[in-house]
Amino acid sequence: MAKQTKPVVEKKTNLHPRNKHRNPYDFPELIKVCSPLSQYVAENKYGNLSVDFKNPEAVKKLNTALLIFFYGVKQWDIPQGYLCPPIPGRADYIHYVADLLASSNKRKIPRGASVNILDVGVGANCIYPLLGQSEYGWSFLGTDIDDVAVNSAKKTAEDNGLTDSIEIRKQVSVNQILNGIIKPNDFFDCVICNPPFHASQQEARAGTERKWKNLGIKKSGKQLNFGGHSTELWYEGGEERFVSKMIVESAAFAKQCMWFTSLISKRESLEACDYALEEMKAKDVTIIDMAQGQKISRILAWTFMDTREQQNWMSRR
Repeated sequence: MAKQTKPVVEKKTNLHPRNKHRNPYDFPELIKVCSPLSQYVAENKYGNLSVDFKNPEAVKKLNTALLIFFYGVKQWDIPQGYLCPPIPGRADYIHYVADLLASSNKRKIPRGASVNILDVGVGANCIYPLLGQSEYGWSFLGTDIDDVAVNSAKKTAEDNGLTDSIEIRKQVSVNQILNGIIKPNDFFDCVICNPPFHASQQEARAGTERKWKNLGIKKSGKQLNFGGHSTELWYEGGEERFVSKMIVESAAFAKQCMWFTSLISKRESLEACDYALEEMKAKDVTIIDMAQGQKISRILAWTFMDTREQQNWMSRR
C-alpha cells in the first residue's frame, strides 16, 4: 500500500496581504506562549494539528495565544457569554482601514499615536483597538452601551498598560450611536464599526441555532452559547437600520471625522445605506470587499471631505 501523506494546508490567500494569519497556525509555537492551549490541540481527521472550533473554550484559548504571539497582548479575557471574535477577520478590517487612510495620505499608511480611531461597539473583547494599536500604533476611543463590555474593555487596556492608547467611553443612550460620544474637541481619522446584524432577538436565536446545526451540535437541555451578548448580536431593524442611522448622525461630525466605516454582512443592506448617504450628501463612498473562508462581507466607507480636504486633514494630523 502506498504511503499516505497529510494534505497540504494552504495559505489563506483571501486574507489581506499584511494579515499575519495567512499561514496555517503553528500550534507548537502557540503552545509555547500559552500552555493551556495544549489541552485543546489534537490531530484532526486530516492528520493536521487543530482545535475543536465547536468548543468555545478552545477558541478562546486559541485567541489568547494568537494575541500573545502576534500582537504582544499578555492579558486578555472576556466575560462568559460575550462575543469571542475570529482574529484573522478582525485583523483584515484594520489593515483595510490602514489602506483607506493611505489613500488620503499620498499612499502612505499613517502610523503612530497621532492617528485617532473611533471604534463604535468596542465590545467586551476590545479586539480592534488591540490589533490596531499593535500593528500601527494608533490611538483608539472604544464605545459601548453595555456596562459589562465597557468594564471588560477598560480592564484589558489597563492590564496591558495601554490606557494611554486605548480609551473606553460608555454610550448612555440606546437611541444614539455617534451623538453623545463625539465631543466638540474630538477628532478622528476614521470611525470603525462592526454592527449587530440581526434584526431581532428571535432572528439572532435562529442564527445561533443554524450555527449549531452547521457545526454538528445537537441541543440537549443545556443552552450552549458560542459568543454574543444581546447588544452584540441584534438591533431592531438589523444592520441596515443601525448603519443608516449611523450615516445620518455622521453628517453632524463631517469636520471632526475624515472617514466613517462599517462592516456590512448582508449585501441587501447596502440599498438603504446608499439612500442615506445620498440624503446626507457624502462626497466620497467606497465599498471594500472582504472574504474569510466561505464568508463574504464588506466594508462601507464614506466621507464628507473631498480629496483636497482629506490631504489637508492628513497634513495637519
